[in-house]
Amino acid sequence: MGTLLVRHASLLVTMDDEGREIPDGGLFIRDGFIEQVGPTSQLPPTADEILDLDGYLVAPGLINTHHHFYQTLTRVVPGAQNANLFQWLKTLYPIWARMTPEHIRVSTQLALAELALSGCTTAFDHLYLFPNGSRLDDEIEAAQTVGLRLHASRGSMSLGESKGGLPPDSVVEDEDFILRDTQRLIETYHDPNPGSFLQIVVAPCSPFSVTPDLMKEAAALARSYGVRLHTHLAETEDEEVYCQERFGMRPVAYMETLGWIGPDVWFAHSVHVNPAEIALYARHQVGVAHCPTSNMRLASGIAPIAEMLTAGVPVGLGVDGSASNDSSHMLAEVRQAMLVARVRAGLLGASRSDPNAPALMTARQALELATRGGARVLGRSDIGSLEPGKAADFFAVRLERLEYAGALHDPVAALVFCSPVRVDYTVVGGRMVVREGKLVSLDEASLVRRHNQLARQLIDNS
Repeated sequence: MGTLLVRHASLLVTMDDEGREIPDGGLFIRDGFIEQVGPTSQLPPTADEILDLDGYLVAPGLINTHHHFYQTLTRVVPGAQNANLFQWLKTLYPIWARMTPEHIRVSTQLALAELALSGCTTAFDHLYLFPNGSRLDDEIEAAQTVGLRLHASRGSMSLGESKGGLPPDSVVEDEDFILRDTQRLIETYHDPNPGSFLQIVVAPCSPFSVTPDLMKEAAALARSYGVRLHTHLAETEDEEVYCQERFGMRPVAYMETLGWIGPDVWFAHSVHVNPAEIALYARHQVGVAHCPTSNMRLASGIAPIAEMLTAGVPVGLGVDGSASNDSSHMLAEVRQAMLVARVRAGLLGASRSDPNAPALMTARQALELATRGGARVLGRSDIGSLEPGKAADFFAVRLERLEYAGALHDPVAALVFCSPVRVDYTVVGGRMVVREGKLVSLDEASLVRRHNQLARQLIDNS
């Protein structure tokens, strides 16, 4: 790959342990990894490629810890616009059941393109239904055309309506097949090495769509291969009622009985968790993918993120499915995380200066959730900050723009507080994915056109 010199960035935000923000900063990169970080004057003067970023803020690539790429095809579906989670799912399951491998491939490309244009360099996707011959391989192959790091999950649903689950029987799978296919995918694709572009995650969908046996077997399989575990948990009060009625316990306690508590596990949402459950997460280093926009969109509630961070729980950000967010914009999610944390702090007394209320989340804390926090949740020590030895993943945003006018006395705060923007550069492992605001490997107009055709097919036949 050779060397890349990034120089003269107006501000280089490292997100390292010291929290350095370096004016006129830069990076010297060799074969996809960072060798040097510092002021431009201290870096080598030449490289195979030189990127001058005077007038730009440079920050570590954002890490998305929960998504459903295929849901870009079903944004703002009329019957699901004003529904809570269970109603929303029941509306969309029959539509998703008509997807084909092409739907998976094109939606993957579109979601990753949108993420890349918002500064994301690593994305986890939770794909848990495989209709009409679709396979996780379709997503993996499509992702390779974009260039982001992918944590792809072999999700699953096995508990249909006829057996007391939420999904229709038409979208559930045989459990023996699920486990065999999961093993095949791990053996075929999983790369645990530093700088990995592809890792496989074992991810049964939720407590209301899989059986206890599958949850246990999935955990045993994942641990036999040393891969991570993920599922939705404690997202809504409906889920809490379901678990109490079906299993006689709260969702977190149910997970504990299944062996799903440990440092190799992270849960999406965890909106409805109590102090004892937060302490359990912290004690066992169970991670959380915080998805504030989706939680607001579906009226699920506000996750107690300040309490989790205080307790030491690993927390990252997720845009969640683009049918419960209607966007895949990571900078927008950083902003939402900061703002909704402030709403919660206000409800707990910050608005009346209660000394026991959580402090207001800062812009830098929100950005840390999307960088170092995301890396911690995904179990990766090679991404999340700009330091020697780490992967060369970063994005750059031009500061002289309408959205930041009047805010450049603090460019980092401008990035989070001000209106979310498209980034100008996204670099993953030293390779350009976005250059001068445009995708490098895909034609955006053609991608959008085909994606819209496929989306119309799904909706028009519903």
